[in-house]
Amino acid sequence: MKLNNTIKSIAIGSFDGIHLAHQKLIEKVDALVIIERNGGYLTPGYKRSLYTSKACHFYHLDKLKDLSPEDFVAKLNLDFPKLERVVVGYDFHFGKEKAGNAQVLEALFHKAVEIIDEVTIKGISIHSRTIKSYLREGNIAMVNTLLGRTYSIDGTVVQGQGLGKKELVPTINLKVEAYQLPKEGVYVTATRIGDTWYDSVSFLGHRVTTDGSFAVETHILDQEVEVSRETVWITFKGFVRDNMKFSDLEGLRKQIAMDIAYAKSYANNVNVHTVS
Repeated sequence: MKLNNTIKSIAIGSFDGIHLAHQKLIEKVDALVIIERNGGYLTPGYKRSLYTSKACHFYHLDKLKDLSPEDFVAKLNLDFPKLERVVVGYDFHFGKEKAGNAQVLEALFHKAVEIIDEVTIKGISIHSRTIKSYLREGNIAMVNTLLGRTYSIDGTVVQGQGLGKKELVPTINLKVEAYQLPKEGVYVTATRIGDTWYDSVSFLGHRVTTDGSFAVETHILDQEVEVSRETVWITFKGFVRDNMKFSDLEGLRKQIAMDIAYAKSYANNVNVHTVS
């Protein structure tokens, strides 16, 4: 990338989630060096760039894991010939078997290295793994607090069971890949179709009352919106309930009506910070 020839400062890390602690690094540099892994992300791949205005340069872990700390620093100097300063977190490790840390980087780089201290909220250390843990619990409020925004995923529109519009409520069914998904259940959400955000209520999990298959589906509140096979975004505002099995469709229908009523009352009282 020609742009790299002019970059003088970088922050290095996985930057999964671009959460509040990551922002402390990002605000200090010209560009990010993002270490890419193999799935289960808060923000997979290039989608990290949606949450920052800084240039993003990606390395894949598989290409780095056998480099010594010395070779890793040599690669940085080769890829960023104007590099003068590197910013990393206090727990940064690099090189084969994680032999290098922030202090080793200082010794090898021979230029400025800034180490950002641990960032906490209410005594909780902000890490991607911590956010994922809260996500698996369905604690969307804490997830969004630590991210500094609402958690968002995207997916491609796919064909559903066909039950929704006929027997229950119309939903948009999505195929979602690479993301760490929240706990199975129902959530107050906002859904973006094209350039427009709509208040919505979304379900993700196994359809235990019907065919048992896994689904991610969203219902737009108070209106029907036509969609084609396009990318749709869902952002999570609050947890409604766990996934539940009902004895018949009538029981499920009544519960969905209560979910929708709850989502309508909730949606108007939560500020949403979404992907642009």
